[in-house]
Amino acid sequence: MSTEVRVPTLGESVTEATVATWFKQPGERVSVDEMLCELETDKVTVEVPSPATGKLAEIVAAEGATVAPDALLATLSAADGAAPAPARPDAAPATTAAASASETRSDGQTVDVMVPALGESVTEATVSTWFKSAGDAVAADEMLCELETDKVSVEVPAPVAGVLAEVLKGEGETVEAGGKLAVMAAGEGAAAAAPAARPAAEEAGAAPATARKGEDAPSARKLMDEAGLSSDEVSGTGRDGRVMKEDVLKAISAPAQPEVPVQEPRAPVAVEDAAREERVKMTRLRQTIARRLKDAQNTAAVLTTYNEVDMSAVMGLRQEYKDLFERKHGVKLGFMSFFTKACCHALGEVPEVNAEIDGTDIVYKNFVHMGIAVGTPTGLVVPVVRDADRMSFAGIEKRINELGARARDGKLSMAEMQGGTFTISNGGVYGSLMSSPILNPPQSGILGMHKIQERPVAARGEVVIRPMMYLALSYDHRIVDGKGAVTFLVRVKEALEDPRRLLMDL
Repeated sequence: MSTEVRVPTLGESVTEATVATWFKQPGERVSVDEMLCELETDKVTVEVPSPATGKLAEIVAAEGATVAPDALLATLSAADGAAPAPARPDAAPATTAAASASETRSDGQTVDVMVPALGESVTEATVSTWFKSAGDAVAADEMLCELETDKVSVEVPAPVAGVLAEVLKGEGETVEAGGKLAVMAAGEGAAAAAPAARPAAEEAGAAPATARKGEDAPSARKLMDEAGLSSDEVSGTGRDGRVMKEDVLKAISAPAQPEVPVQEPRAPVAVEDAAREERVKMTRLRQTIARRLKDAQNTAAVLTTYNEVDMSAVMGLRQEYKDLFERKHGVKLGFMSFFTKACCHALGEVPEVNAEIDGTDIVYKNFVHMGIAVGTPTGLVVPVVRDADRMSFAGIEKRINELGARARDGKLSMAEMQGGTFTISNGGVYGSLMSSPILNPPQSGILGMHKIQERPVAARGEVVIRPMMYLALSYDHRIVDGKGAVTFLVRVKEALEDPRRLLMDL
C-alpha cells in the first residue's frame, strides 16, 4: 500500500512552485507530519509535511523542479520497508499502446499531467494547443500544452522528464481545474525509448519548416482578428509552425521594418567589458513585483496628490510616553501606529479610497485591512494588518513587528499577504524625501510616508523650524475624485498634527 505526497494549495493566484530542498531521501523512515521537503513560490516558502508514517519510497519531483498545485511530489510505502510504490491506479488504462509502453519502461513509473490552478473564480478551461504528441520525449518543465480560460492563457509544463505516453484531453475539449490532461512515462529509460514510440510518419521525414499542419492557437486567432493581421503575416513558433499568442503580441509590438539596417537593442560588448558583467536571472518574486506594478499602471488611472505634515505633536507624544508604553505593552511606540490610526480615521470619511472596482461594480469595504509595505532582501512584500480599524495602538505595533520579522525571514504565509484594502509605504526609512507610490491592485489608494526633515515653515506669522514630512496619496481616479483624495490627505494631516482628534473621532 502506498501513500501519495502532493503539492499543497499555494495560495490565491499562485500556480506553481519550485522544489527547493528535500529533507528526506528514498528509503528513509518518516513520521506523520514530519517535514519532507520545502517549496518556494514567488511570494513565500511552503513546507510539505508527511501525510502518514512510513518510508519514503520514491521522489517524483527532484530539487529544482517546477510543480503545480496538487502535483505528485513523492510516494510513501508502508513502515515495514515495502518496495517503492507502484504506478498510480488511476493512470492511463493498460489497454492503450502508450500506457502499455509506459509500464515496460526501465522504472515503470507513470505520472499524471494535471490541470493547474486556473485562478480565482475560474473553474474550467479549453485545451487550445498541444505542443507535444503521444510518444514524444519531453524534458522537465518543457511546455506540453496551452489552456484558454475566459481571463488568461495558461501553459502546462511537464512535471518530470520522460515520454508523453497518452493525451487524454484533445484540442478544443473543456477541462476542469485539477482534472487530468495526459499521462507521462517518467525516467531516463522512458526518454531513451521515445524515438521508437514516435509515429511512422514522423520517421519518414519531417515536413518543411514553413508548412503549417494545424490550426493556430485560439488566443492567437483572436488577437490577429483584433489587430487586422493574417496568419501569413505572423511567424509561428508553435508545433508545426502554429501561431501562438506570444507570436502575435511580438508582431504587433514590433516596429515597422526600416529601409536601412539598425543596430540590435543590445550593442556588442567588448571582451574586456563582458568579463566584468554579471547576468543573474530574476527571482519569481521580482518578476511578480514587476508584473503587478506594470499591470497597475496599465489598468488604473493613477494620480498622486501631495501634502505635508508637521510631526511635532506625534514626536512629542512619543517622547513623553514611549518608556511607559514599552513597559506596559512590551513593544516600542513607533510612527506606524499613528499613521495607521490616522488613515483608518480618514477612510471612514472618504470610503471610496477604501473601495475597489470589480467589473462595472464598486465594492465598498466596511472594514480596514491595512497593507504595510516591507522591504526584504529578496524584494518588496505587503503583509496585511487585518481589521486595523478595530485595533489599539499597542495591537497595531505588535502586529506590524510580527509581520515585519516574518517578512524578513521569508516566513509569511499567503493568508498574511491577501485581502488588503489600503496600503501604507514608508520610503522615509531609506531617506526618501518625496516619491509617487504605485497602487497595489485591486486597491484604490496607497499612502507614501517620507523622511522627517527639519525645515523653516511659517506659523502664526513667524518663521519657525519644524520636523516636517511630505505625504503622497496615489489613487485610482476611476473611482476616487480629486476632492475625495484631497479630503482624505487633509484628514490624515489633521489627525497627525493633533492626535487628540483620533480620540474624539473628529
